[in-house]
Amino acid sequence: MSWLDRLREGLSKTRKQLNESVGVLGTDLKDVFTTRIETLEDLEYALIAADVGREATEEILEDVRSSSKPRLQEALMDAMTLQLEPDSRRAQFRKLGFTPDARRGSVEPAGKVIMVIGVNGVGKTTTIAKLGQYYQGRGKRVMFAAGDTFRAAAGAQLGVWGERLGIPVIQGPDGGDPAAVAHDGATVRRARGFDLLFVDTAGRLHNKHNLMEELKKVKRVIDKADPGEPAEVWLVLDAVTGQNGLQQAKKFHESIGLTGVIVTKLDGTAKGGIVVPIVRELGVPIKFIGVGESADDLQPFDSREFVQALFDVELPQEK
Repeated sequence: MSWLDRLREGLSKTRKQLNESVGVLGTDLKDVFTTRIETLEDLEYALIAADVGREATEEILEDVRSSSKPRLQEALMDAMTLQLEPDSRRAQFRKLGFTPDARRGSVEPAGKVIMVIGVNGVGKTTTIAKLGQYYQGRGKRVMFAAGDTFRAAAGAQLGVWGERLGIPVIQGPDGGDPAAVAHDGATVRRARGFDLLFVDTAGRLHNKHNLMEELKKVKRVIDKADPGEPAEVWLVLDAVTGQNGLQQAKKFHESIGLTGVIVTKLDGTAKGGIVVPIVRELGVPIKFIGVGESADDLQPFDSREFVQALFDVELPQEK
């Protein structure tokens, strides 16, 4: 099964949510504003139910109203693709009718060290393993640092993945200082000339202040060991958590400064629309999305491909 087929299948619950609530996506757009005005109310409900968010929903409906496309589905797809464009300049190009090249390709990190953060239970450690395999398959020399020292299973799990993939893992004692592990990892990466280091981090939420301060410390000591790093801070977000996850993301972004988001478990929710407010409200690009458990089910995010899979249609190639 191809990635696009897996993505279509993974987004089936969200697609069902939209289709059942609206049911007339193939309607001529002119009919929506004459005899089927209630369709827009149904569409508004469906988008909010899919966790697109109220503000984004209002903007999508406004774009649908002003669209020159003949059918509701085409207008809606254009409007959602526009919302998923994090670059405001590119978004303006899209609005003017241009289609900037956004085809899915390899995600190239800005630097050498990537801090991976997120609350416990989102699949952070497994995601790091998948990222390691992804970049290893593209010829990168990859290392891991098991900085989630407060959850013994996390270190052991990352160690198993490292052994399986042939990726070195820097570990510390259970309950030890996460910053010390991150410092050691950054030092070793720099000394050995590895291309990428992924640093796992704790995600305990019983004391948010302490967690954020701990992550800030981890970030500082990485910079001391390897100046200018981490150039990337990626948040792993479970799509099933919807708006609650988005609120968590905002807190992380305010405290640490995110450079990207990885959305997992899109196949387990009818709220796949959460990708829209992630981009719109955080102003941070989605780097990867996951629709399953296997390594190949985590792939770079492409807005047009996502919308294509969500509505289960084939789109003409962009010029």
